[in-house]
Amino acid sequence: MKKTVLTLATLLLVPSLALAADAELSYVLNTFSFLVMGVLVMWMAAGFGMLESGLVRSKNVATICLKNISLFGIAGILFYLIGYNLMYAGVDGGFIGSFGLWGPDDAAALSGDYAAGYAASSDWFFQMVFCGAACSVVSGCVAERIKLWSFLAFCVVLTGVIYPIQGSWVWGGGWLSEMGFTDYAGSTLVHSVGGWAALTGAIILGARKGKYGKDGRVNPFPGSNIPLATLGTFILWMGWYGFNGGSVLALGNAASAIEMSNVMVNTNLAACGGMIAAMILVQIMYKKVDVTMALNGALAGLVSITAGPATPSLGAATLIGAVGGILVVLAVPFFDKLKIDDVVGALSVHLVCGVWGTLAVPITNSEASFVTQFIGVVSIGAFVIVTTSIVWLVLKYTVGLRVSEEEEMLGCDSVEIGMEAYPDFQRVSSGRAGVSSHGVNAA
Repeated sequence: MKKTVLTLATLLLVPSLALAADAELSYVLNTFSFLVMGVLVMWMAAGFGMLESGLVRSKNVATICLKNISLFGIAGILFYLIGYNLMYAGVDGGFIGSFGLWGPDDAAALSGDYAAGYAASSDWFFQMVFCGAACSVVSGCVAERIKLWSFLAFCVVLTGVIYPIQGSWVWGGGWLSEMGFTDYAGSTLVHSVGGWAALTGAIILGARKGKYGKDGRVNPFPGSNIPLATLGTFILWMGWYGFNGGSVLALGNAASAIEMSNVMVNTNLAACGGMIAAMILVQIMYKKVDVTMALNGALAGLVSITAGPATPSLGAATLIGAVGGILVVLAVPFFDKLKIDDVVGALSVHLVCGVWGTLAVPITNSEASFVTQFIGVVSIGAFVIVTTSIVWLVLKYTVGLRVSEEEEMLGCDSVEIGMEAYPDFQRVSSGRAGVSSHGVNAA
């Protein structure tokens, strides 16, 4: 009799034990996904650093390296102090979260309740590296003439306040999310936000000395290291698998694993489409292929697919990226005609293609609305333009934004930080003879 009762009890307990084990395994896999994909997104910070280092002149390379690693440190601290809670705590369909320090709470999981789905710190880490990526977009655009500490002060406000508030409108469950606006991994929330911030900064700073002639001529300022810029692009391409793939936000079941696989393949094909389209168009327009345009074509494809990488077919993803590559080739000379000096092409890649990618979502996602996507792009753009303009102008009229003309000529490396990236090499000016005139650093 006792054996029969024990057998019945075992049969009743086995399903519940199996469910508990499945819940714990799902919790572990989701947490693991956040952490590993977050590391890949952090790796993009190295990509931004190397890309920008290759595209600026040698006298500003060390400063660019310092800016890229320091802005990531600022993003981490500010997202802990204020950013995460502003973005996610108590938004409830509104416009802003709550103020206060963030801290992990995993008490339920430690007691056997895995309903949260993942460890709290893994989510914070994954969200934080996105914040750092948005700030990195600004760095290259305003390079070679902005004061180091003024730029870092701007980063404090962008990562601590501006980025989290607009992020709360969508990813935090705010008013745009309630309307149905969708941005899978941040074509608008990350890339165009960084692009709008870079645009206002570039306009208020003004162009580098000698970039634009009085006769309307655009003078080329070739970058210091094309292999380094190429390496940076490959690093960004690799990191984007974490950027988009991790935005599935789960890996605890087969459906999530399949979605992540599809997202990564679509991400890759969009980059391929963007790069090849840019190369072909540059060849047609200028009779030569520009390396920097090919690099930014790949990045344009990646930005374009980021808003909706889960729903397109393989062919559609390639075409979405290809349109981004075409837009980059057209946008670079457009900004130069407006005399908006963008050192690395960040506006063309992140702003223009961020907008395109967000508006393209309804093409492959029947649940998305073009009108709602447009409202989201315009409202976030307006918010970032106004807030970043205020911050740039306050810095300009208080501590100052721009180095002096003499300091700009000497280079930010020797003036701002007292060291050079290539101290064993002597810079020699060879004029403009033979220099390509259609790349990112020229027009």
